[in-house]
Amino acid sequence: MANEDKATRYHRLRRRVSILSAGLGALFLIVLLVSGLSASLRSASAQLAGNTFLGTIAVYVVVLALLYDFLQLPLAFYEGVTLERRYGLSTEATARWWKDHVKGLAIGTALGLAAVVAVWSLIRWNPASWWLAASFGFSLVVVALAQLAPVVLLPLFYEVKPLAREALAGRLKTLAERAGTPILGTFEWRLSDRTKKANAALAGLGRTRRILLSDTLLADYSDDEIEVILAHELAHHVHHDIWRAIVFETALIALGFYISDAVLTAWSGLFGAMGKGDIAALPLLLLTMGAVSLVLMPLRNALSRSHERRADQFALTLTRNLDAFVTAMKRLGAQNLAEEEPSAIVEALFHSHPSISARISAARSFKLDPT
Repeated sequence: MANEDKATRYHRLRRRVSILSAGLGALFLIVLLVSGLSASLRSASAQLAGNTFLGTIAVYVVVLALLYDFLQLPLAFYEGVTLERRYGLSTEATARWWKDHVKGLAIGTALGLAAVVAVWSLIRWNPASWWLAASFGFSLVVVALAQLAPVVLLPLFYEVKPLAREALAGRLKTLAERAGTPILGTFEWRLSDRTKKANAALAGLGRTRRILLSDTLLADYSDDEIEVILAHELAHHVHHDIWRAIVFETALIALGFYISDAVLTAWSGLFGAMGKGDIAALPLLLLTMGAVSLVLMPLRNALSRSHERRADQFALTLTRNLDAFVTAMKRLGAQNLAEEEPSAIVEALFHSHPSISARISAARSFKLDPT
């Protein structure tokens, strides 16, 4: 089977799983809401928690998270284990997948609980304009996570250590200095015990900014190829794409909360919930936020693809190494089983990056300044 056929089939199956997962999740929340089960769960949670505000929310959210995860578990296993092994991409032991899944569920539930407590506290404090304060608070959380993720969250799942290849580390540090983007250091990011895919990132903001190179990338790519890949990542920081993305996500969250407030005000009392301040209305808020995110997905992807195209041009300008860029793109496309030429609809709905063929074509036609 040709690589393109294999990649097309692989991504088609992944899209089907994503669509099915989103549909199943939405159906679960709808049934929970309209059947009155959400109100029953709230009542049971209140009884277990002695009718305390925080206790009721905690029991409700934990039970909801566990039910949702149990429902999605077969699809998650198929996507994360079965599909990756079928297409020769996984190196991960089943036990490791389960360990990471449980760890991710615990962290996600804890963060979700904190978010729900914050939102419902704001609703109780100011029912009319809670969404405005929540939007501001969540924007601060997004910024904090961007800074702390490579320091706090990444090491919980992956082994990260300083890059032992001093010559390459020095070369990349010089490249970052030329781009005007100071870095904390260069680190090797172990992916080989999970996947055959290769990756690189410039993670963090300000004092936490660091270069991350997967061991799968370091094993097979030349220093020239790694340099041009890293130059692309540097571009996102030089052009403030991270902050642009944060602003966009903040606006999306604010819009979602604003619409959710209107929906909660109009509909929350219809399903056994006692107004929008009742935690039983949480499925309604999640459905609304999900719908807003889905509608704006093409815009988010289009914005991301424009950033990626500009980053490619920056990488070519900074390194002046077209050959390394082309070979790196071809190698990444083959190794990561990327779709070379997705349809326009698929690209708009699912792709945050231009296709490999489009990136190579644009690179070959890009005119470098001779100076």
